[in-house]
Amino acid sequence: MAPTACSLAEVCISKPYEIPDFYFDKSHHLRNNGDDDVSQPRLAAKDLVLNVLNKRAAEVDTDQCAPGGEDAFYVADMGEVYRQHLRWKMNLSRVRPFFAVKCNPDPEVLRLMAKLGNGFDCASKAEIDMALETGIDPSRIIYAQPCKTKSYLRHAAKVGVQQMTFDNADELYKIKACFPDAELYLRILTDDSTSLCRLSMKFGASLDIARQLLELAHQLELKVVGVSFHVGSGAEDPRAFLKAVQDARLVFDQAAEIGHELHTLDVGGGFTGETFEKFAGVLSDALDTYFPPHIRIIAEPGRYYVGSAFTLAANVIARRDVPDPEEPNRDSYMIYLNDGVYGNFSNIIFDHQHPEARILTCASQTDARTAATPEVAYSIWGPTCDGIDVISQRSLLPGLLDVGDWLYFEEMGAYTKCSATRFNGFTDNHEVIYISSEAGASALLEY
Repeated sequence: MAPTACSLAEVCISKPYEIPDFYFDKSHHLRNNGDDDVSQPRLAAKDLVLNVLNKRAAEVDTDQCAPGGEDAFYVADMGEVYRQHLRWKMNLSRVRPFFAVKCNPDPEVLRLMAKLGNGFDCASKAEIDMALETGIDPSRIIYAQPCKTKSYLRHAAKVGVQQMTFDNADELYKIKACFPDAELYLRILTDDSTSLCRLSMKFGASLDIARQLLELAHQLELKVVGVSFHVGSGAEDPRAFLKAVQDARLVFDQAAEIGHELHTLDVGGGFTGETFEKFAGVLSDALDTYFPPHIRIIAEPGRYYVGSAFTLAANVIARRDVPDPEEPNRDSYMIYLNDGVYGNFSNIIFDHQHPEARILTCASQTDARTAATPEVAYSIWGPTCDGIDVISQRSLLPGLLDVGDWLYFEEMGAYTKCSATRFNGFTDNHEVIYISSEAGASALLEY
């Protein structure tokens, strides 16, 4: 189903990076205290999202609709993406974001990123093309894939995407043959042992071989312009940034001794909304300590921008009552949704997430969110015929759900729709309803 857009916030003229008044204190200084500063607009945004979810769900008659009419759908709040951007500017003003396209290549997200002045972290020809379709200059793309396909390298050369990473000698020979004018970033190994998704087991040159690679690049007359690292997706220890910055400083010094003129440090991703201020503080201090102001700093945030911006609604397509193994006197049911781990809940398998179900509609009661409603135990399953297609082994929800009711799941903007499949014949092309709870985002996207 084609994406739809709703203009549900007052639109005003706004420039990229313009910050609304509620982000300032009484002295007109930028606030810098994390989520507390934006709790009111975010609460209002949640109500707005919930209203749109309810309105869309109310339009569906599961007894009469055409095949797929009750499919799962998203509400995407571009205002939340915009708030995350302002939060970034307040805490990491020196670091320019290059959005990780792989996290959520939604065209409206990419369009907003381009309007905000961000760059793009791309790992394939398709991602490079999607970024270029926003109208940006190729200099705003880094081909951050240390092991690239030859034909993709030639494509990057053709479209003018010069910045790219490497971490081994064979890659340098490949680049020399396919794109000798590329601007190279040596990706170094980091300690990502505390991260949700570890990347060091696949990418990154150890400090033991960094100098050898820099010397080889110099012999091949290739231009190394920077260093990159990635502390892992969903990093949990901010000290990983400090150690990585220190290591990058050593590599910068080695490169200068060899004859390279490095001008950029890419600090990768690993940022999350929950720990952002803490991580940003450690990273900012490290950058100020080890890298003078003339060194350009970029980053590759993904889930930080979009994780909380997308909410998914799914329909209950089947139900069966089963004994509750934990509490025999409690009502217990297995419910089946028309979306699962082979679809938008792929984040359960690939991203180690645990989406939390909430009741959107429940025909058995007037208000499914009333605190006094007795809780019912559910296991929640996807629609495929595979036994691993389970969303939740046990959820306690305040209402007796039946076929045709709706559940919704917040925090579904990262590594969900982008990794959905068509397994068992179920669609991976679900409707996205775009709204904006921030006037600045509305103006940039021209809803």
